[in-house]
Amino acid sequence: MRPGPGALGRLNIVTAQPPTGLSRELIALRAARELERGSVVNLGIGLPTLVAGFVKPADDILFQAENGILGYSGISDSEFDSDLINAGGQPVDLVPGASFFDTADSFTMIRGGHIDAAILGGLQVSARGDLANWFVPARGGGSVGGAMDLAVGARKLIIAMAHVTRDGEPRIVEECDYPLTAERCVDVIITDLAVIDVRDGGLSLRETAPGISPEEVAEWTGAGLLIPDDVAEMSL
Repeated sequence: MRPGPGALGRLNIVTAQPPTGLSRELIALRAARELERGSVVNLGIGLPTLVAGFVKPADDILFQAENGILGYSGISDSEFDSDLINAGGQPVDLVPGASFFDTADSFTMIRGGHIDAAILGGLQVSARGDLANWFVPARGGGSVGGAMDLAVGARKLIIAMAHVTRDGEPRIVEECDYPLTAERCVDVIITDLAVIDVRDGGLSLRETAPGISPEEVAEWTGAGLLIPDDVAEMSL
């Protein structure tokens, strides 16, 4: 295993723009493959909501929403029904046996450790797994929603996001500049360029997107990155 150049490597960037990686849909597809059969999963607003569309009925996965649903299968194409929406206000289709409950019970599930996995978006993730995903200082505001509860309550936390900002700044950094959602909570980071595991010894590159080299991933990562000798290419 060799260390990647991380933040220092960005000083030697030859290309002005990061390489083109996965689309939002393919990030969601790859994130869906992290989910274990029969698990209870909460999906954050934005990109993570796409994950439900890549889960098969045979996977027996129950999606939970903070507003009080357990057992939906994805975004609905049916006529809008305000009683059948997820936490982001999107219409969803229910699976047989779905249940409804109030928000207090929903957060009891989350805080009680009954959610097997949560997939959230991210603004920044630090080298030790700190998450910032609710407040952008340049915009002067933000909304945390249920992210803090999910970040510490879910048994596994997966972050699905773009590897860099629109300005080409890394979202994976040594220390988060933005206000934190939670500390040392992230287990896996899935971006348009790579799958990265957060371990006690630091960030470890597990997979690269098709056509992306480990060196390119390290070049656009603002933190030290361990690069094993057997990094795989994503199979999509």
